[in-house]
Amino acid sequence: MSATSSKSGFLLSFEGSEGCGKSTQIRLLQQHLESSGQSVVILREPGGTEIGEEIRHLLQHAKAGSAMTPESELLLFAASRAQIVREKVRPLLASGTFVILDRFLDSTTVYQGLARGLPLDAVAAINTFATGGTLPQLTVLLDLETDIAWQRIHATGRELDRMESQPREFYEKVRQGYLDLARAEPARIAIVDASGTPEAIHGEILNLVETHRHAV
Repeated sequence: MSATSSKSGFLLSFEGSEGCGKSTQIRLLQQHLESSGQSVVILREPGGTEIGEEIRHLLQHAKAGSAMTPESELLLFAASRAQIVREKVRPLLASGTFVILDRFLDSTTVYQGLARGLPLDAVAAINTFATGGTLPQLTVLLDLETDIAWQRIHATGRELDRMESQPREFYEKVRQGYLDLARAEPARIAIVDASGTPEAIHGEILNLVETHRHAV
């Protein structure tokens, strides 16, 4: 599997379990890029479009989601992804925009495939159909020990969504699934230790971004 390149824009995805600090690092990267004059758009998965946001609500917050099967979950994520790729991602890349995705196809491989136990060949085929071959030039995997991630999520005091409410064992499957995926695709997926200070993590991410941008 090779990353899709663009003559102008750049596609970067952030991955990791709940509590890994994605939101903080996305914000810091956005600020850095915009300060240098780069056009930046942040999109989240599922979501990012009107259709995607409706799907996001069903997946994460709707009462009906409690009865959702893993197969339905997989297809809903894929539907949101198919929409965002064609409605937002591709046009933005063509215009020279630096697109940051808060999760993308790797989340589906790990959460629905490896953690939920759905057949990986089916998950891969659905991912390929949904993305139409559009892949990030770089994926930053923020890796955090399961116990730390679990504590961070439960220390917020807010109501947890359906994915955040999964048992600790699910979190561990997700972490190991991400690490296995990164080892299988080292050219695209970079593992970053998420236990350090936000500033140190940000610095490492900047180095990765510059390296991959020059390689495009």
